[in-house]
Amino acid sequence: MSNASIRAAFAGTKAFIPFVTCGDPDLATTKAIVRGMAQAGADIIELGIPFSDPTAEGPVIQEANVRSLAGGTDTDKIFEMVSELRSGSDGGEPVSVPLVFMTYANVVFHYGTERFCERAAEVGMDGLILPDTPFEEKEEFARACQAADLAFISLIAPTSDDRIQMIAREAEGFIYLVSSMGVTGTRSEFTTDLDSIVERIREVSDAPIAIGFGISNAQQAVAMAQKADGAIVGSAIVKLVAEHGTQAAAPVSAFVSDLATAVHA
Repeated sequence: MSNASIRAAFAGTKAFIPFVTCGDPDLATTKAIVRGMAQAGADIIELGIPFSDPTAEGPVIQEANVRSLAGGTDTDKIFEMVSELRSGSDGGEPVSVPLVFMTYANVVFHYGTERFCERAAEVGMDGLILPDTPFEEKEEFARACQAADLAFISLIAPTSDDRIQMIAREAEGFIYLVSSMGVTGTRSEFTTDLDSIVERIREVSDAPIAIGFGISNAQQAVAMAQKADGAIVGSAIVKLVAEHGTQAAAPVSAFVSDLATAVHA
């Protein structure tokens, strides 16, 4: 069902997918942000589990990871937060949009891969993204995700070259297409030939494609969504959280509303 719920988020529309680092500045604020994003039109929400060495992240998300870990955020607390978001047991509005974790292999492995996936599914997660896990080494994680009915979401990068179609053939949920070389962070321009990568993916897979890394405004989000099936925005949102702290939910919600409206149009 998780795979189906993620695919359904792309049905009949371009999808807008925002990202937030859990526990930055605290989990209560993260809950308010997630609820605000869902109400503002997010189609899928990525929840970042902080890690001490987030190799795919630029300075903005790196610093959010540091703040979150310094505040005592851990994986069990994040699972509990997701459970409250799904059920509304904390008195808030239940969140129904698909939720996917984005974290690093060590976080999952240290928790216990099968135990992590089972718990994630139990609290209501739909998918898992591990940007530091190469396709050739995904089997342990993919197998545990499959057993727990979580979509193991693959990344395709500009450097994937002759591996693009191999990765795409086995894609679950959606394909995360990395817009450009380097780490996350806002960019003023994109030089990768994304159209040709999308074309090669389409030849072997009907999985929705969402483009992420570097998208920071509505114009860029629309341009990327037009090339594929959706746009992912992370650093620009995390930057707002850094600026507004515990009061971040309202400005983040307004930003997400603007971008979701533009992408959906």
